[in-house]
Amino acid sequence: MSIETQPRSVSQTEQYEKCAHRFYLQRVEKVTPRPAAWSHHGTAFHSAAEAFELSGRAMGVDEAVTLFSERYSALVNKSLDKEPNTDLWLSANGTGGEDIERRYVLGQQQTGRYVEWAAENPTETYRTPDGTPAVELYFMVELGGVRVRGFIDQLVQDADGTVRPRDWKTGSMKSKFQLETYGVAVRKVYGVGVNKADWYLAKTGRLSRPVALDKVTEEAVGERYAAMDAGVKRGDFPASPGFSCRFCDVSHACSFKQ
Repeated sequence: MSIETQPRSVSQTEQYEKCAHRFYLQRVEKVTPRPAAWSHHGTAFHSAAEAFELSGRAMGVDEAVTLFSERYSALVNKSLDKEPNTDLWLSANGTGGEDIERRYVLGQQQTGRYVEWAAENPTETYRTPDGTPAVELYFMVELGGVRVRGFIDQLVQDADGTVRPRDWKTGSMKSKFQLETYGVAVRKVYGVGVNKADWYLAKTGRLSRPVALDKVTEEAVGERYAAMDAGVKRGDFPASPGFSCRFCDVSHACSFKQ
């Protein structure tokens, strides 16, 4: 499927808005991205949290940490096969090799803390009409005349009958647009009330403050997808060089980088 006709996502849209040339290099030119341990850290933590929630929170700390460790190691080893020189890996703290080791330990600690936090904070996962627990829940909706798809980490069933999208974060970057998209999509697909959303912040081992979604409209969210989709179809990919270039995984192929 070509980039002009494929469904859009939060990550595509925000990447295009921040630097459309990065979008072009990664998704049109298919430049091989530089690996980063932070990406594997996030993926492995999500795998462990997902398995823990789908177990009905019956999984213990040791099992969850082992799951993280195995998933993280497999992802890192796969990337090392493609790029064995860790000096070429992206890292926000130290060398690539140091970051790989640091995040292995950090991810284990964060996974264990998530299981401990869950014991202190009982949560009911929403179930879709067919009985599926809403963990890593796929959706596809039309917003602003554009097909939009994604996965929601968890939908929490609140006591007032509404549903709360929850996103698990290992990093610092949080996207309100992501939560707004989830809220609109859940209302549209399942016809349930969505008044707020939140993030579980692995860095601090707690929830964020709730993000209000009761006044977020489908039209407002859809406008951003429509604008991004139109830009891609026009072939409009301007560069936005700046501080974020140091964290760009395709900067090695970019003539605009700073």
